Amino acid sequence: MSNNDIGITLIADTSSSAGSATRMGHVDWKDVPTRTIDVDGVPFAYRELGPDSGVPVIFLHHLMAVLDDWDPRVINGIAAQRRVIAFDNRGVGASGGSVPHTIDEMGRDAIAFIRALGLNKVDLLGFSLGGGVAQMVTLQAPDLVGRMVLAGTGPRGGGGIDEINRIAIIAYLKAAFTLSDPRNFLFFPRTPDGKRAAKDYFSRLKERTKDRDKPISLQARRAQLKAIRTAGLSAPDDLSVIAQPVFVANGDRDLMVASSLSADMVRRLPTAKLTIYPDSGHGGIFEHHRAFVPAVLDFLAD
Repeated sequence: MSNNDIGITLIADTSSSAGSATRMGHVDWKDVPTRTIDVDGVPFAYRELGPDSGVPVIFLHHLMAVLDDWDPRVINGIAAQRRVIAFDNRGVGASGGSVPHTIDEMGRDAIAFIRALGLNKVDLLGFSLGGGVAQMVTLQAPDLVGRMVLAGTGPRGGGGIDEINRIAIIAYLKAAFTLSDPRNFLFFPRTPDGKRAAKDYFSRLKERTKDRDKPISLQARRAQLKAIRTAGLSAPDDLSVIAQPVFVANGDRDLMVASSLSADMVRRLPTAKLTIYPDSGHGGIFEHHRAFVPAVLDFLAD
């Protein structure tokens, strides 16, 4: 699809069967073991599941997230048909080293991890900050990437970074007063449906009870925030050089990355389509996982 025909799609979450946690012949996300691999002297933690063959899908997670913050319905749903590898980048969770202060460096670390696994072709699924890192991987090592899924994210230099910081601070204050997770306020709208989606999401995150990841460190939090701010204030990348097909998804009420930024990114990508999930926020792909998972599988198989 050309960027002259952006392909904005509004999706209702109607499927009742996609994203099932039960997959024949494969270990469930809640039980898959955590492994480590040496990457230039630094241990990187990762988990792998799904078929042994085919091009792997590398998952790149969001600000202040570790492996246990991936929605099992999304991971299991994609792994029903595709080999999935999720990892903690440098300095995150159980991985060693320190988190770098730019998304360029995060991209280089992700590339080093992928190559350490002996892979020469991957697809990428990046959410939020992970979407920014996915763009860096594709710009820095275009021959490595086949297709890319970008969710809840926008282009570097897209603007609104100061507003994002203000929204995040307010959410963390609300979370402190209510003794709850700030993602209740950042990922989901405070509507009856949004609150139910948040409750279901956090319940799913608790399904894994053993071999859980290490929490993110204070250094990692600060470095990631600095990287996001630097990216927001940087000059835009030339996205026209990205020849890979790209599937962009967002919620229509995303407080952190407005869907207008996702639309702007799609206009600048030569081969991209945009799907907007209704009545949902930054975590729209989790709230609408029954629609998102089959859409991703169709896109990756095209």
